[in-house]
Amino acid sequence: MQIYSSSLVILIVVLSFTSCTKSSKKPYILPDNAISLLAGETGKTWKLAWRYNNGTRMNMRGCFLSYRATYSPDMMFRDNNGDHQDCGLTLLGNWEITKDKKGNPYIKLTSDQLPDIMHIDKNYKFFKILKLDKDTLRIQFRHKQFSSKSTFVDTFVSEHIKIEDRDFHW
Repeated sequence: MQIYSSSLVILIVVLSFTSCTKSSKKPYILPDNAISLLAGETGKTWKLAWRYNNGTRMNMRGCFLSYRATYSPDMMFRDNNGDHQDCGLTLLGNWEITKDKKGNPYIKLTSDQLPDIMHIDKNYKFFKILKLDKDTLRIQFRHKQFSSKSTFVDTFVSEHIKIEDRDFHW
């Protein structure tokens, strides 16, 4: 009986240590040609395919459906919000790919418009790259929406790609 209870205690201790340790998720490894995948040879336009807010898919109507972001190989960035009524100002700025201390890749946008548009104190914002290939760009970022901070995951696709159920609405 003593051996059984000692084994049980050891098992509980081992399980508690292994279940309580932080998972060390490895950073996404960017392809070697990440800049050309993102910006193409003369500029590449991405459309918003879908957005998740804290894990919940968001409605896609109006400005979301018309939203396009263009990255140029000269490291300039432009969106098209100002081209559509009631969608806000067109965001213009610079972009670069950078990594954090853990090796996670980010797109860093820099623009004097960001403090007003994103309700932040700095003129730059980091967007974590979760996926980048010829046709897909998936990014994650934190943003204060209404009264709390949310984690958004946006999936963009090359402008010419058709997406089923893109105009999702509850």
